[in-house]
Amino acid sequence: MTSRRIVSEGKDPLEGKDSVDPTSGASERSNIAPAVSTSVILKLLGFTAAMIAGPIGVYFLSVNILFHGNATLAGAAAAFTANIVLIAYIIVAMKEDQSEKTAGQETIRKTQ
Repeated sequence: MTSRRIVSEGKDPLEGKDSVDPTSGASERSNIAPAVSTSVILKLLGFTAAMIAGPIGVYFLSVNILFHGNATLAGAAAAFTANIVLIAYIIVAMKEDQSEKTAGQETIRKTQ
């Protein structure tokens, strides 16, 4: 089945009523600040490293030392460690979100 192209009557579809003059905003400075703060990126990288190194380290340490060759129990310990890291990340993210909300509420109170 083919589709038919609709041809407009002499008007370029890129030129509409909402077109913006490129010279109108030339005097305004653009905002080049990052959308996410550096502390958030560092926390994410830290938890990423913990999610990789933690379970692998726990597995290899516990398979020989703690469980004497039982890979099933060592795997369960590694899975438990991954869950602990994930829960810690969620708690840190929630506390950070709460601190941002309280800071926003304090700035609103100060302006009133």
